Amino acid sequence: MRALVYQGPGECTWDTVPDPVIEEPTDAVVRVETTTICGSDLHILAGELPEVKPGTVLGHEALGEVTEVGSGVHSLRPGDEVIVSCVSACGRCSLCREHAYGQCRGGGGWILGNSINGTQAELVRVPFADHSTHRRPGAVTREDAVLLAEVLPTAYEVGVRNGQVGPGDTVVVVGAGPIGLAAVLTTRLFSPRRTIAVDLSPSRLKAAARLGVDFAELPGRMISDLAEGPGADVAIEAVGAPESFVLCTQAVRPGGHIANIGMHGKPATLHLEALWRKNVTISTGQVDTFSTPWLLDVVASGRLDISPLITHSFGLNQVEEAYDVFARGVETGALKVALHRE
Repeated sequence: MRALVYQGPGECTWDTVPDPVIEEPTDAVVRVETTTICGSDLHILAGELPEVKPGTVLGHEALGEVTEVGSGVHSLRPGDEVIVSCVSACGRCSLCREHAYGQCRGGGGWILGNSINGTQAELVRVPFADHSTHRRPGAVTREDAVLLAEVLPTAYEVGVRNGQVGPGDTVVVVGAGPIGLAAVLTTRLFSPRRTIAVDLSPSRLKAAARLGVDFAELPGRMISDLAEGPGADVAIEAVGAPESFVLCTQAVRPGGHIANIGMHGKPATLHLEALWRKNVTISTGQVDTFSTPWLLDVVASGRLDISPLITHSFGLNQVEEAYDVFARGVETGALKVALHRE
C-alpha cells in the first residue's frame, strides 16, 4: 500500500509500505476512505515528539471500510463503514472504565501515528477495534464524520466541558484555527451570552465571524476590556503558545475557568503572583473521545453544522501538497483539509 511515512524532523514521504495485518485478536484492518491532518502531525514534523520514530506512518483520524477483523472483535464485520477514533481504548483498564480512554493503561491512548502506524495511508490496522471505532450514520457525510475522529470531541471535551461552559457565560476562545473554531461551534450548544474569538490572523478572524461569534478580535482592546471589567467566565486556549496562555489568564474573571486545549511545545509561565487570589480553575487534557457517540447524534440531527471546518479537499496521493496548504493555513485560509481515496 501507499502511505505517508515520517523520515525524521522536517521530512515525510509518500512511500510504498507493507499492508497492515491482524496482529492481535482485537484488531481490525480498515481501508481508509477519508483522512485529515492535525496540528499534532506538524508538531511531530517539527521534531517536538521524539518518541515518534522514523519509519512511522503518520495520522490518527480516519473514516473507512472494515476489510478484516480479528477473532476477538465482536461488534464489527467486513463492509462496515466506521470512524477510526484518534484514541485507542482497551476498554478493560481502570481508566478506560472511567471513560478516560486517552489515558488507557492497557496499550491504548494516542498510539496511531505515534507509537504505531497511523491513518494517512490506504489501509490502517486499528487496535481494540470494538472500543476504538464508531459506525458512520447515513445522515452524516464522510467529511463531517472524519471531524468526529478528533477535532470535534477534543474541542468539546477539553475545551467546552472542562471549561464548564454554561448558559449565559461569556466565553473567550484564544486561537481561531480548526480546534478553536470547533470550540466555538460546540460552545453554542450551551447557550452562552457571548462568544469572543481572538487571533492574530485576519483570515481566521473572518472565518470565526462567518461561524457566528459575537466578536472576532485581534489581541488587545477586547482582552484589556475583559481584564479591567467583569472578565470571561471561560477562557479556552486553542493555540499551544505561551503568549496565548497568558492572554487567557488576563481575560478570565475571578472564579472563572481556563481550559487549555493547545499542544504546547515549550514551557509557558504560570503567573501565580497574579492568579492566586482569583480562584481560577485551570484544566488541561488529552481528548478521551467518550463524547463521540453523543456528538454524532447531535450532528446527525442537524443541530450542529460542522461542515465549514473543512476548507480544502485533496486526493490521498496529494497528501504532501495537503500538508503544505495546512501548515500555511494563515496564508491559505485552510482550516481542516480532507484527503479522499481516489
